[in-house]
Amino acid sequence: MSLRQFISLRKILRPFHFIKDSATLGWNEVAGLFGLNDDVFHNPAHKKIAKPVTVVLIGAGHRGTIYADYARLFPGEMQVVAVAEINAERRKRTARTHKLDDTVCFKNWEEVFTREKFADAVIIATPDFLHTQPCLAALEKGYDVLLEKPIATTEEECRLILQKAKQTNRIVGVCHVLRYTPYFRELKEIIDAGLIGDIISIHHMEPIEHIHMSHSYVRGKWKNSLKTAPIILAKSSHDTDIIRWLVNNPVHDVHCFGNLRWFTNANAPEGCTDRCTGGCKVEQTCPYSALQIYYRDRKRLYVFDLPDQKHTWDQYILEQLETTDYGRCVYKMDNDQPDHLTVNMLFENGVTAGFSMEAHVSYEGRRTRIMGSKGDITGDMESFVMTSFKSRKQTSWSLKTDAHGGGDHRLVRDWVQAIYQQEPGLLSSSIDVSVESHLVAFAAERSRLKRTIEDIKL
Repeated sequence: MSLRQFISLRKILRPFHFIKDSATLGWNEVAGLFGLNDDVFHNPAHKKIAKPVTVVLIGAGHRGTIYADYARLFPGEMQVVAVAEINAERRKRTARTHKLDDTVCFKNWEEVFTREKFADAVIIATPDFLHTQPCLAALEKGYDVLLEKPIATTEEECRLILQKAKQTNRIVGVCHVLRYTPYFRELKEIIDAGLIGDIISIHHMEPIEHIHMSHSYVRGKWKNSLKTAPIILAKSSHDTDIIRWLVNNPVHDVHCFGNLRWFTNANAPEGCTDRCTGGCKVEQTCPYSALQIYYRDRKRLYVFDLPDQKHTWDQYILEQLETTDYGRCVYKMDNDQPDHLTVNMLFENGVTAGFSMEAHVSYEGRRTRIMGSKGDITGDMESFVMTSFKSRKQTSWSLKTDAHGGGDHRLVRDWVQAIYQQEPGLLSSSIDVSVESHLVAFAAERSRLKRTIEDIKL
């Protein structure tokens, strides 16, 4: 979706549907008036791909599968030629989807690099703590890389990857998918066109939503910052990146407050048990009941690798709740991730930005406030309103998309083009800027723990 939809000069938000060629009438005149591109996703540097870029998928979980699906949708541009996945069911599923034989289905990433280079690139979507070694090995073998965020779980490893990418002169794209959403892409176009003047300040919030928080950061694999990564990195590196991208200037200082307020043993209600399946007396009224979320409502089941036979799901889900952390009480976990935090940033050009991550909300979708010298913008990931200080006119935009704003496959498209043309400039972010946005997250965590103001040095 493009700025063709940015045409409603009125105070009431107009809903648009994600349909090809919708709301295009009169756009040429409006685009000419504003001096904007008529399609923020059109890149004249893209070329028709004569031969598909071949890719090895390392990590065939939820995110890896989404990126690899680009090959299924656009087989003329990308082809998955191998998979490395420790989970047998995921490995078999990927083999079926991409028609791979057993000789290119590896049980771990190390097996991939025992062979001579046999593809153009690799997609690395392993668990966060397992990004660095396969990425370094891929670069050493001469592969280009698409790396799921975060780049790595420590500052030192991020710098290692940056150093290796420059040393080998390979392309490393980081999955900053929010840059590829209509919402943020069009905000960026407006800012760069100077429609609200110079940016003075940004307020940005990431509402995780309470069930999402309990699923991923209390029960889930990111529940413990020491075993995975701090939540500001694991969840909100999207946001440190997007703020850096909108301001288009390096961050100078970072300051952060935050803590784990609610999901602790001290808040466990009387009568609760270690597992929701253990006869908990408050299970029926608890908003975090695992039985309600996974068994009755059938939400977020992708973590269970469900069998193909749906009639077996009831028993299978109950077994998972009896044996995995997803069935445990949210007040009796070994979690340490903050459930709320606030980050203040000072950029080198004097712009300030405030970011907050909030778990105790009933909704998802980023909230953005951008204050400029000539106007301001307020938005919520699905809509925004731009107001001109001089004319008081309000321009509104609205679009319903998925949780990542439809950005996943647009990111893969740019990455494929960058590899096909061997031109890293086709990516919206260089590895340097990607690492810098991660350094902001690391600095925020240091500030939170030490109560300090941290400076950023790439």
